[in-house]
Amino acid sequence: MESVHSAARDRADIAGRDDLDVVLRRFYTAAFADPLIGPFFTEIAGTSLEVHLPRITDFWERALFRSAEYQRNAFAPHAALHSVEPMTAEHFGRWVQLWHATVDGLHAGPHAERAKAQGERIAVAMLKRLSGGRADTSGDGLGFIPLAAVELRAAA
Repeated sequence: MESVHSAARDRADIAGRDDLDVVLRRFYTAAFADPLIGPFFTEIAGTSLEVHLPRITDFWERALFRSAEYQRNAFAPHAALHSVEPMTAEHFGRWVQLWHATVDGLHAGPHAERAKAQGERIAVAMLKRLSGGRADTSGDGLGFIPLAAVELRAAA
């Protein structure tokens, strides 16, 4: 267990936009390639990582540091995607799993922990709003798995 703790000490916390850019580029590269959630980005939305990255970096910079101007409606594009292909608890659970794994692989500290917690809160809120409040986010069964990244960390 000591090696896990020393590995965490070797990773710096997320310090600002430059760190967020690296985290988000790595995360979205994995998300775009993921067989479960990738098609939402690549086929349904036709999103380009280079177009998406500055916008989402603004979002996360504002969420973590309150230092960016993010004036967009984060829900609207997800609602549009959901109208074409419904996003389920499984999709959001996979997003959270990849998000945790990416953040943990690069950073450790209060901002990294806040980023993971905020990602979970956003995923739960988005899923509930898209499903009209009917989504199962309990984590039992095939639904939303907010702590799925724990299994990834335990296996590493």
